Amino acid sequence: MNTPTNNATSPWMNDELTLFRDNVRRFIATEITPHEAQWDERQYVDRALWLKAGAAGLLGTDVPVEFGGAGGTFAHEAVILEELAYAGNTSWAKGVHEIVTHYFVTCGTPEQKMRWLPKLVSGEMVGAIAMTEPGTGSDLQAVRTRAERNVDHYLINGSKTFISNGHHCDLLIVVCKTDPAAGAKGISLIVAETQNLPGFKRGRLLHKIGQKGQDTAELFFENMRVPVENLLGGCEGQGFYQLMNQLPRERLIIGVGAIAAAEAAMHHTLAYVRERKAFGKKLLEFQNTRFKLAERQTEAAIGRVFIDHCIQKLMDGRLDAVTASMAKWWGTQKQCEIIDECLQFFGGFGYMTEYPIARMYQDARVQKIYGGTNEIMKELIARSMD
Repeated sequence: MNTPTNNATSPWMNDELTLFRDNVRRFIATEITPHEAQWDERQYVDRALWLKAGAAGLLGTDVPVEFGGAGGTFAHEAVILEELAYAGNTSWAKGVHEIVTHYFVTCGTPEQKMRWLPKLVSGEMVGAIAMTEPGTGSDLQAVRTRAERNVDHYLINGSKTFISNGHHCDLLIVVCKTDPAAGAKGISLIVAETQNLPGFKRGRLLHKIGQKGQDTAELFFENMRVPVENLLGGCEGQGFYQLMNQLPRERLIIGVGAIAAAEAAMHHTLAYVRERKAFGKKLLEFQNTRFKLAERQTEAAIGRVFIDHCIQKLMDGRLDAVTASMAKWWGTQKQCEIIDECLQFFGGFGYMTEYPIARMYQDARVQKIYGGTNEIMKELIARSMD
């Protein structure tokens, strides 16, 4: 589809990014869109997609050149996230892969960066991060997965759930306790290379309301043996700080996709109401239609300005946790509201999955849950007011 809004005027866009956007759009049209139905049915994308994306320069776009990346900025990632949303693609959990990649860029030791970043950029390795547990969601301090050091390795025991890229991942960042008595200071991030790793087990692929083509799995660790050199950053007890440092970027990634999805919903709906007739008139000629869509178009435009502001702040190194929380909760809330109201104009057709608006409706709901629930986002914002 054509870009649904005038985001070419976003202050962070330039001629190079415009050309990059064209390349991304072609890649999606060729390598992703034709396969969506198949991926939805089996619940995961082709492994070859990751290698193709790596060859096309779409992975690790802001990873430094010395580690195999393109040396770009977050703007390149934002372009990809937007184009995926405009195309209605949620099967490819690229955002999660990039979040994992950025952990190594910012937290990894020089040896860890050299060891893993080139493979993440090429698509040879697929990244995932294991935070959520059956009894622990947004409260990361309550994780129960345990890592006990035994001379030159850790033995890890526990389980994780709702893990995006859990089926494909070769490189898994495990959030675990290395010192259960130390609270937040006892949390560490340990990297597991999952291929043929004793004690590592992939559970079932989970059936979801939406984002059906994206593999989401349970993971189990039973005396999983991981070398001590796989401790992210090389120092125990830094995990909670590392997580908090990266979460603003993760939440902005969610916000970018949310606003782009809202824009896409408006694009599809405007095209529909301009053609669809009822009682001898086009739907767009009814005052209710015009007023409702005017309200939602205004909200989408406000969201665009705010998300552009956040993107620029991240690129300048000034994005704080509170602003990122605002982008996440407000962006996803408006995504769900706008898509819901847009679907109403399609009538019964909006409930049919062959219509993009129906898939958008299914895929949007989880946006208010992962990356920290919207209730948690509001609490974080409220704390800044004390």
